[in-house]
Amino acid sequence: MKTKHLTIKELTQAVGGGVTPRMVRHYHTLGLLPPVKRSEGNYRLYTQQDVQRLQRLVALKQQGFQLSHIHQLLESHSEETIDPTPTLMAQLQQQYHSVIQQITRLRQTASALEALLGRDRDCQITQAEALAQLKQLEVDAQEGLGKLDQLWLNLDAETTTHPEVFQESLQRLLPDLSGYSEITVHLLHQLVLACGDVSLVNFVRLSPDAIAAARDALNVGCSVVTDLTAVAATLDQTRLAHLGCRIEALIDDPHITGASEAEQAFWDRDLWQKQLQQIPQGCVLIIGYAPSVLLTACKLIEQQQIQPALVIGMPIGFSHAPAAKRRLMATQIPYITIQGSLGGGLLAAMTLNALVETFIEKPDCHCYLSRP
Repeated sequence: MKTKHLTIKELTQAVGGGVTPRMVRHYHTLGLLPPVKRSEGNYRLYTQQDVQRLQRLVALKQQGFQLSHIHQLLESHSEETIDPTPTLMAQLQQQYHSVIQQITRLRQTASALEALLGRDRDCQITQAEALAQLKQLEVDAQEGLGKLDQLWLNLDAETTTHPEVFQESLQRLLPDLSGYSEITVHLLHQLVLACGDVSLVNFVRLSPDAIAAARDALNVGCSVVTDLTAVAATLDQTRLAHLGCRIEALIDDPHITGASEAEQAFWDRDLWQKQLQQIPQGCVLIIGYAPSVLLTACKLIEQQQIQPALVIGMPIGFSHAPAAKRRLMATQIPYITIQGSLGGGLLAAMTLNALVETFIEKPDCHCYLSRP
């Protein structure tokens, strides 16, 4: 059977992702793409294998890998395994530390902007004065840096005259949330206030039916199951009791309070794994620490052994936790999660607390049915 070849234009169309013929030629020059067969007119001809390699290249580039690292990853790729060399791992670690330094610098910039933009009405006069001083500030050597420190001290002095108006600050700092329902916006506000990081909004993920599922479950007095007693203790127990919701902790040892302890404890005792298999149907399952609890819960959901009404999955971790959250988002169960390693018991508990608050205060609100 004759192999179907693609032109360079057809190759880029098959791969997508904004790849252009010029980029493909550049990748050939760098050795990221191997030499290919040419037509009688000296045009490059590509196969499906070339499509797959370029797709892998683009995916790795979008993840932020440097081209030199991508070359090593592609060369070490096989259908069965990737065996990274110690040199490559050291280079990736160096890139990671460089990225963290960039994030730190950006975080410092964001903090400075928040200090200006996050001022409420009572601080606006001082804010205008600070902006005027920044415009004229000459920051050269230590004397200039000292002036900058004094500028912030003058600006901060106004904060002792009145309480902070959080909602007013959030209006200036948060991205446009007009596409979200009123209930979802309230939830996002509460999560930001719980951790003090406005950028968290960009990582929160809700399934389209999450809010409706939560309100339906709360309406019938659902059980609430947490991974740790520390998470259960942070829940709004008064409001949940008013709704008739019973709270229980899966790992019910009060001495286990963190992610590392919870993760190991879940693996060490079959009892807690068996208890996970027996959680009530239609409950709200909240996982704020142990990624293996969420991974196991996803497995049981896929096998139709458990069927919670909603999973709030926000465990902490750097490999298992992101994987567990991706698996959760692939299930058919309503979910609320935070992408990546971010999370924790406070954010997980705050998620349900915000949903309970709006359910009690706005029982007849149906804004979530038309918007996320």
